[in-house]
Amino acid sequence: MENVKAIGLLSGGLDSTLACALMKRERIEVLGLHCSTGFCLIDYRRKIMRKQDQDKDLRNAALISAAQIDIPIEIIDISQEYLSIVFKPKHGYGSSINPCIDCRILMLKTAKIYAEKCDAKFVFTGEVLGQRPMSQHLGTMKLIEKESGLKGYLLRPLSAKLLDSTVPEQSGWVNRDHLYSIEGRTRKEQMKLAEEFNIKDYPTPAGGCCVLVDKNYAKKFKDLITFSQRDTITMEQLTLLKVGRHLRVYHQLKVIVGREEAENNFLNHYVEKYHLFKSSGFPGASVLADGLVDEIHETIIASIAAYYSDARTHKSVEIMHSFNKDVRLITAAPASENTILKMRI
Repeated sequence: MENVKAIGLLSGGLDSTLACALMKRERIEVLGLHCSTGFCLIDYRRKIMRKQDQDKDLRNAALISAAQIDIPIEIIDISQEYLSIVFKPKHGYGSSINPCIDCRILMLKTAKIYAEKCDAKFVFTGEVLGQRPMSQHLGTMKLIEKESGLKGYLLRPLSAKLLDSTVPEQSGWVNRDHLYSIEGRTRKEQMKLAEEFNIKDYPTPAGGCCVLVDKNYAKKFKDLITFSQRDTITMEQLTLLKVGRHLRVYHQLKVIVGREEAENNFLNHYVEKYHLFKSSGFPGASVLADGLVDEIHETIIASIAAYYSDARTHKSVEIMHSFNKDVRLITAAPASENTILKMRI
């Protein structure tokens, strides 16, 4: 038989790793593909490296998986295309602001283009029927297959026997009898398969890493799109939603307050683009201003920085206001706790 290539979407989770291993067992030449959306929590934690994350495994799971099962992998940045989907998903949001159906369609469209470039015959994923509440029901899986342009050429080997036969099976590239009928949210069968394939290094099953499912992130996101023109919102602003406490000062201004040293250091890197406030004579949080900073609001932000410093109980605090290479000192009384609570997003 001719050498058959296939593209496997590889997140680095157990299911997608198993799907790639299964296709290798079928003597398919597997090319892994990982789509980077810009919303991966692991990527963010790697950048920030908080103290509580220092003992955690923050390596790229997709690269680890590819190495374990000995396949090449391509990482494609789809963040710009994904951004428009996050703002207005055709198929709506999940439990938070996660556009799972549209996300899957975009990834598979990307995989289809990559398959054509590599002369691959089909695309496969580690999806399991009934596992995800939004994107892995039978009707939704059929919709995703159709809208991605892969009808008949999208194989889900872990649940294949519960789904319609695909061209790879009908053409004899893959033996349907060697595929599985796994369904539901339990991962027991996948963990047994992992033992068979000697796959040991994988993230906790069902862990996930998309920050869009996080309720706190969703609140900050909704605030951002309420007070900003959507066509002006950048990936940088969306990254900053993952950092610190957020306070809405007024409709054209919010501030981001670092919660610990790692976040303070991260915020300090933005001093060339944003106004940065910090206590001068006492330890305190970095406070980054996103929006218009006039003389009145400069004092308000300084009072916030004073509140989040070790000088909170003092009558006045000297605050360093930095922007680009301009640095000056101002004096402000610490904001009251009630004021802070009213501003909290």
